[in-house]
Amino acid sequence: VDPVLCDTVPLRFAPLAQLDRASGYEPGGRRFESCRARHMIVMHEAYMQAALDEAHRASAQHEVPIGAVVVVDGKVVGAGFNQPISTSDPTAHAEIVALRASARTIGNYRVTGGTLYVTVEPCLMCVGAIIHARLGTVVYGAAEPKTGAVQSTMHAFDQKALNHRVTVVSGVLEEECAELLQKFFRERRNKHVATG
Repeated sequence: VDPVLCDTVPLRFAPLAQLDRASGYEPGGRRFESCRARHMIVMHEAYMQAALDEAHRASAQHEVPIGAVVVVDGKVVGAGFNQPISTSDPTAHAEIVALRASARTIGNYRVTGGTLYVTVEPCLMCVGAIIHARLGTVVYGAAEPKTGAVQSTMHAFDQKALNHRVTVVSGVLEEECAELLQKFFRERRNKHVATG
């Protein structure tokens, strides 16, 4: 492992289990930084970028720009973007569309252990679908203070009565995800003001 590749990840991102790798670093006072942690960050950002690409597709169709991808064993098996307006379907959130696509791809409604990358914190409906699909991890970009059911308005995955647990990673490419939403609504407001 080339320690130079790890220079940009502060120790706070390094899991304690990776401290055994510190012996590979020069003893000249250089601080330890985990290559595994750096790999995870790069991986999360790459898949979140794919979700952002889906969000741009939503924006091009005048839908709220939210995108999602589902990854199983390092491969994208489903992708989707918000499309409730164009499909006249209130359940056509990016997460649901991506889960449906992934279930078709793998031939099973259970996407056991898969990871969902979504640009905005999932709502309660999408949390329910995530639980039913048996995803292992949800990675989201921007918080959703009005309807986000993962950490903002409630901690839905933490309900003891639920029969499935999901790992959550938040804030991946948060600025890019939030800016896309803000730009969309800013342009929408400006268009509304201009047309009266």
